[in-house]
Amino acid sequence: MARQYLRLLLVLLGLLSLALVACDSAKEDDTEDESQNNMEMESDEDQMPGMAMPETPDDLDTSTSLETDNGVFAVTVSPELDPLAINEIHSWIIHVETPNGEPVEQAEIVVGGGMPEHNHGFPTVPEVTQEQGGGDYRIEGVKFNMSGWWELMLTIDADGESDSVTFNLILP
Repeated sequence: MARQYLRLLLVLLGLLSLALVACDSAKEDDTEDESQNNMEMESDEDQMPGMAMPETPDDLDTSTSLETDNGVFAVTVSPELDPLAINEIHSWIIHVETPNGEPVEQAEIVVGGGMPEHNHGFPTVPEVTQEQGGGDYRIEGVKFNMSGWWELMLTIDADGESDSVTFNLILP
């Protein structure tokens, strides 16, 4: 039940992020002339009072191999696109194993994430599309629509255990 709730929540967050991107795109078209007349840029805090956005930490861990939050799984992420590009849909390979190095088969993986500094999710809804064997899973539909700090969040359910991990990515 909790797994279904988490999936529903992630799908809703994905849909919300798509709606926000669409609204922002329409807003840009309507306000292009106005923005040319106003040369002063507002900060995120000025635009959304009371909503302090986190800044990229100086010591941000951008490792591509991490243990899950409670140490249940060890996870490695590998983008299939090198170098990562903005505004291109691409795929990732996720490798999941036990802390002892045994591949985790038949896991259910929910994908989420977004930009903490901008308080939005992915402009797409990435999802696991294929288990490739040996603890490898293919995630498709990943898209970054701007430079900066992104998080790729994975919730993994396998063998009666559940745990999460967050990977930090910096796109130039």
